[in-house]
Amino acid sequence: MRWRKQGRLYAPSGERAWARTHASLPVALPLGGTVCRIFFAARDEGNRSSIGWVEADLDTGTVLREAAAPVLEPGPLGFFDDHGVYPASVVEHEGALYLYYVGWNPGPTPPLFYASVGLAVSDDGGLSFRRVSPAPILARSPYDPCLVTSPFVMKDGGRWRMWYVSGFRWERAADGLHSFYHVKYAESDDGIEWRRDGHVAIELRPGERNVARPCVRREGGVYRMWYSCDSGEGYRIGYAESADGMDWTRRDDEAGIGPSTGEWDGEAQAYPWVGEVGGVHRMLYNGNGFGRTGFGLAHLEPDR
Repeated sequence: MRWRKQGRLYAPSGERAWARTHASLPVALPLGGTVCRIFFAARDEGNRSSIGWVEADLDTGTVLREAAAPVLEPGPLGFFDDHGVYPASVVEHEGALYLYYVGWNPGPTPPLFYASVGLAVSDDGGLSFRRVSPAPILARSPYDPCLVTSPFVMKDGGRWRMWYVSGFRWERAADGLHSFYHVKYAESDDGIEWRRDGHVAIELRPGERNVARPCVRREGGVYRMWYSCDSGEGYRIGYAESADGMDWTRRDDEAGIGPSTGEWDGEAQAYPWVGEVGGVHRMLYNGNGFGRTGFGLAHLEPDR
């Protein structure tokens, strides 16, 4: 496959107090035709993140409007999401929208942090959200001792399925702390209570430190996953396939998208969201600085 980059789609202007910098982890909600509402996390001057949105035409790459206020803000002091929230996955269910989000707290030694998965629900098409619980629906466990983050959730037949990032260790090195995480799998009957047994969907390759932010599509009899992977030189987008959503074959060399020298994504390409909008496969992704330079758009070129 080959993705044709359309350039950077959006980055905050810095005019709003809750969105001084960053537009991280874009998640698109199709609104009809080629227009989507794209949720993302922006940061204030204290580095606390809130979830906002822009509406954009993914065919022309034009931003049509943007939220004046966040749809989800950090939780109260001492809660799992008191330092910030990030969007991860949006699922339509019984007339409502389920927003699976990441809540985080800073650790005692930067860049160490703690992350858990929360759930918020919207009854107005994503213009506002209410938390299902003040506590996370997925948190650290014997299977995920350091953190859980960036879930992708899908209703698949009678099952709710989740592929999520599991942090399993930190290491001290001469240049500081290094995180290590890979992608694990969980299931649910209702999208709220989740079962997990430590099953690893995407394992690290030799020399890799992190595999992050999965996005899964089921197309016919094949599950396709895009994610970002890091061997210490910045994130690159990877790709894998599976017949059952459990056992995956990595095909990173087929991801079909890489850095643009000297551009906003010249150092990293991270956190992809992939979906079919207007009959075309589209990718939203972050570039340098974990979303500091905003997010861009790419279109999948048809097979020749």
